[in-house]
Amino acid sequence: MKEKLLTVRQDEAGLRLDVMLRARYPKWSLEAVARAVRGGQVRAEGNPLEPGHILREGETFSVAAPHLAPTHPMPKCPPIVHEDPEIVAFAKPPGMLCHPVGSTFVWGLINIARDRFKGERLHLAHRIDKETSGVVVLARNDEINRELKAAFKMRRVQKRYFAIVRGEVDFEERWVRASIGRDEDSPIRMKMGVVADGLDAETQLICRKRFDGLSLLECRPITGRTHQIRVHLDHVGHPILGDKIYGQDPEVFLSIWEKNPLPDIEERLGHSRHCLHAAEIVFGLERGEQRFSAPLAEDMAQRIGGFSSDSEVGVRL
Repeated sequence: MKEKLLTVRQDEAGLRLDVMLRARYPKWSLEAVARAVRGGQVRAEGNPLEPGHILREGETFSVAAPHLAPTHPMPKCPPIVHEDPEIVAFAKPPGMLCHPVGSTFVWGLINIARDRFKGERLHLAHRIDKETSGVVVLARNDEINRELKAAFKMRRVQKRYFAIVRGEVDFEERWVRASIGRDEDSPIRMKMGVVADGLDAETQLICRKRFDGLSLLECRPITGRTHQIRVHLDHVGHPILGDKIYGQDPEVFLSIWEKNPLPDIEERLGHSRHCLHAAEIVFGLERGEQRFSAPLAEDMAQRIGGFSSDSEVGVRL
């Protein structure tokens, strides 16, 4: 049976395992949850747990239960763009989650990778949004996972993205320094915005191409705030093409969320997903610099007329 992977959220830290599972899966009785846990259907790093196990934020464990079995076939494994004894990196396609979420089974990159590398203790070193395409790095053992996570903590990680944005920008290079926090005026709970009391955020923007009322920008986030690139691009008046939250009226996202999209939704969005691609990530480790990249996703390359992120702007930060 395929497993569903769960990560403990901040609001779940300190709860008992059985209480959290009951809250996430209301149709699963507390008695049935406890029975499944004691039966070894809930494990952390392959080890069985007890119903009273107290959860820690970020803790990951697997659940194998009949009602959580996948309803769709496993997607094809994404292209591997780097592989060595300690690290494997994938070119994640748009539309694929890095880690499955929700109350029903959804395939994620981590599930697919663990099926591809059976028996290995793979860990996601970082994540990108479902609609964002690009490079995702996985650690193949606990030691390198700790090193990669430590690099994030010590701010020794650099990222480079490409975004197709609305409008032909009037700059060649621009630095956006604007603090980011929850947009309290929006009915969309997850929406962030530029706010006075937010967290400091900084992004470097470089214009790579202008075409048909659009621009291709290289985006280098200096900080790592939630939705940072999307927020900053909307803030400067050039929201990402296809973005369902930023640069749109709230009714656009809400209509999709309620599964009743507006009749002119395709025209409003301009593209089926937000055109953001994680082109490269660089980790500064004690052993030296580790660099991983993925070619521009096909839908974005076609949109801008065959642009090659490797040949036209290089792959170096």
